This record gives sequence, structure tokens and C-alpha cells, in this order.
Amino acid sequence: MPRPASTNLGYTPPDGGWGWAVVFGSFISIGFSYAFPKSLTIYFKEIQEYFSISYSEIAWVSSIMLATMYAGGPVSSVLVNRYGSRPVVIVGGLMVGVAMVTASFGTTIVHLYLCVGVIGGFGLAFNLQPSLTIIGKYFLVKRPIANGLAMAGSPVFLSTLAPLNQFLFDHFGWRGSFLILGGVLFNCCMAGSLMRPIKMRKTTDENDTGKLDVTSQRAGEDESKQSGCATKVNQFIDVSLFKHRGFLIYLVGNVLMFFGFFAPVVFLAPYAKHQGIDEYSAAFLLSIFALVDMFARPGTGLVANTRWIRPKIQYFFSLSVIFNGLCHIMCPLLPGYSGLVVYAVFFGLAFGMVCALLFEVLMDLVGAQRFSSAVGLATIIECGPVLLGPPISGLLVDIFLDYKYMYFACGVMMVLGGIFLYIMNYYNYRWLEKEGKQRKVEELEIGSAKELAANEENKDNEEEIRQNTQEEG
Repeated sequence: MPRPASTNLGYTPPDGGWGWAVVFGSFISIGFSYAFPKSLTIYFKEIQEYFSISYSEIAWVSSIMLATMYAGGPVSSVLVNRYGSRPVVIVGGLMVGVAMVTASFGTTIVHLYLCVGVIGGFGLAFNLQPSLTIIGKYFLVKRPIANGLAMAGSPVFLSTLAPLNQFLFDHFGWRGSFLILGGVLFNCCMAGSLMRPIKMRKTTDENDTGKLDVTSQRAGEDESKQSGCATKVNQFIDVSLFKHRGFLIYLVGNVLMFFGFFAPVVFLAPYAKHQGIDEYSAAFLLSIFALVDMFARPGTGLVANTRWIRPKIQYFFSLSVIFNGLCHIMCPLLPGYSGLVVYAVFFGLAFGMVCALLFEVLMDLVGAQRFSSAVGLATIIECGPVLLGPPISGLLVDIFLDYKYMYFACGVMMVLGGIFLYIMNYYNYRWLEKEGKQRKVEELEIGSAKELAANEENKDNEEEIRQNTQEEG
């Protein structure tokens, strides 16, 4: 079994048992969080005609929902740190369910912005972060596998919600569909009920408390003393992470990556149609992509948990990002529909690899104890490129009247992000090893000094006893 990254939880995670029920609950919550905003596009045309609005106005529904989901990360993290994952997910499920039910009675597009976009977005934020956080509470050795299985919820739910939404739309229209979807989303409350707080079992073995791996990403990251306002803020969310070297490397690399991460998925079907391919064949490309992605995520978790990959998992993530970028660069060079099928297969594999590792490597960097704050801070910063990436890519298509430049640009951004992560993690690993050796030397010096002091004290005691004996004689 590979050596796990260190943790400072103060107990040994069970790595199984009820933890698998928690993974199932996270699978549901993560699936709804990532897939639901994308699946709503089926209703856009009818809503657009009903309210007599432009396409850009209706597109804001999904954009606001995604933006709120990412921007709500810090709020969700604060609540998780204060109350735990279970109540936050249950409240999030209630919010997004009520939001959809209320939206079904909306009379203007602004009502949908507020209900679906703002309230529903916050509800999804309260589902996403707690689900990611609690996995680190239950798993250590098998954590990459657990994360891979939980993240597989996104492609599974996307491939399920798409035909379900089409069925509901054909039979009930958008209002009836929203009402029914509100009831379906209440299942997030059931998922949250599975996330019971873990029963802590204190450990006495030093190895079980997190000093297992000198290459741990949190080693050597000394926390400076906080005072005043910073102390009050840190009671809710750990802003000292912005002084964490590994976290900053992760953040910069991800910002670069996210500018080219989602646009290739959004424009895959339109690009195929632009090539003269019929609508059904173009849609089938997305099915191929989702199917491969579905199996790539848990498969990546298994590979990441091996003894060869786990100690240097940051390299694996960096190479996955580069692989993703290379797929986009090669896409316009592949001829015909068969070339797009090959691209969809490799893109699904690369996309699944990145998604399976995205939060696992963050937990490896900061540890499970600080992960809730880390994911909240990361998502609100990543909100910018997530929202700006697709519009900028669409602008390239409008300027050049060709999709290939958009794919080239997305590929280059992801390759640059992956190269940055690989190089900086190489130096970070070296710095961590050096810091670990320095700590060992300091510990040995302190131990030697204590031993010398103890020997001197023993000698003094022996001398005193000898003098007392001579005086008595």
C-alpha cells in the first residue's frame, strides 16, 4: 500500500466502513452541483420565447448559477468549519429545491435570475464544498480512490439529467419541469444525511498523526502569529493559506488552466456542426466524451493511489493538465468525423483525469484539516477564469469565423498551466525535502543538547552524593 500524505487530524481515518456511504452521498451532491447548471440549457429556447428575451439574457441564468456556486465557496467553508458538512448539505439541498419550485411560478426573467441563479447557486455551493471536505475526514490511504468515485458523479448525472430533462420538457413544459426538478433536488438532503460526523479515535502512534511522509506538501509551512482583524477572520476561514507556498502554486496554475478548461466542452457540438456534421452525430460526440469521462475519474483515482504515483501526485496532476491541452491543440488537425471521435475519446480521458485529481492534489497540499478553507478560497478566485473563459473563446470564433483558433488558444493556456505546475512543484518538492532534513538535524541537535544536559546533571548529582557520603564518614 502506498504511503499516504500526512494529516494532522489527530485521529486515524477509518478508510472504509461508513466512509463508503459518505462517498455515495458526495457522489450525489457533486453530481448535482456540476451537472445541473449545464443540463438546464434544454429549457432555454422555450423560456426565451416565453419571455421574449435575447439569447444572451437567457444565458445569464446558467452563468449566474455557476458564478454564485463558485463565489459561495468561502461562505460554505465558513459554515462547514462551524457546523460540519451534514447540516450545510441539507440546507443547500433545501435551498436549491425550493429555488426551482419557486422559479416554476416566475413571471419575469429576473425571477429566474434570483431563484435559479442566486438562491439555487448558493444551494449548490452548500452541496459542493462540504462533500469534498468530508471525504478527507473519512479517508487517508484510500483517499484518491474515494475522491475519484465521488467526482464521477458529474458525468453520470450529466448523462442522466440530459434525457430526463428532455422527457420532462416534452411532457410538462418548462414550468412543470422546474417544479418536478425541485422535488428531485431535495434528494441532496438525503445525501447530506449520510454525512454523519466521524467518531474520532485518538492515536498514540506518531506515524498515525501525520508524520508519514517527508515530502508532505504542508511540511515546513510555518504559520505566522496573527493579531487583530486577521485573528478574527481566521476563526471562520484560514486566510493564512495565502502564505502557503504549495497553495499559491496550485492557485496560479489553476487560474491559467481554467481559462481553457470548459470552453472546448461547450463548443464541441457547435464545432462539429460547423464541419458539416449533422446534429445527432454532433450530440453523439458529447455522449462519447461523457462515457469516457465517467470511467476515467475512478480509474485515475486507482492509479493515483499506487505507490509509484501517490508520493509525487502533483506531477501526475501537472501531466494530466498538459495532456488535456495537447488534445485541444491536436483537435483541429484531425480530419473528418472520425478525427472528432478520436478527439472526444482522448478529451474525455484527459478531462476525467484532471477532474479526479483537482481536489485530491489540493488536499495533498494543505491537508484535510485546512481543506475546507482552501477549497473555498480557491473556488472564488477560480470563478473569474471559469466565467471569462467561454466568452473569450466565443469572441475568438466571432473574430476569425473558425473554431480552430479557439481550440489552439485553449490548448496553449492549459499547456502553460501544466508546465507551470510541473516546474514549480519540482522546486517545491526539493524545498520541502531540504526543510525536512533541516528539521531532522535541529531535532537531533536539540536531542543531543538535552542528553548532554541530563548527563551533566547526573554527574552533579553523583558528585553531591559522594561528598555527602564522605562528610558522613
